[in-house]
Amino acid sequence: MVNVTLCFSAAQALLAAKAGATFISPFVGRLDDIGQDGMELIADIVQIYDNYPALTTEVLVASVRHPIHVIQAAKLGAHVVTLPPAVLRALYKHPLTDKGLAAFLADWAKTGQQIVAPVKP
Repeated sequence: MVNVTLCFSAAQALLAAKAGATFISPFVGRLDDIGQDGMELIADIVQIYDNYPALTTEVLVASVRHPIHVIQAAKLGAHVVTLPPAVLRALYKHPLTDKGLAAFLADWAKTGQQIVAPVKP
């Protein structure tokens, strides 16, 4: 299995797929850092690969900077995303979820009930 990494153009992705790479890793965050739209590259690669079903290379979105990259990658049809722990945590965090959970826990505490009996020493 071969992962062609540090991909910054659709041409590089096409050559990697034609050479039989298992994965292509476009670095979207690094493109964003220099003023380009990294997710536009993902859209181009997915479209090219979709046009040629014989190409089996999977798109592995790398250099993910925030949850929006993950959602956009999924919507575009990317196969894999690598991401730092902070982005993974940000995917499930939401202020309304946190507020609602706090309210549920407060309401539960008011009932005085327990789900598990306390352990006696």
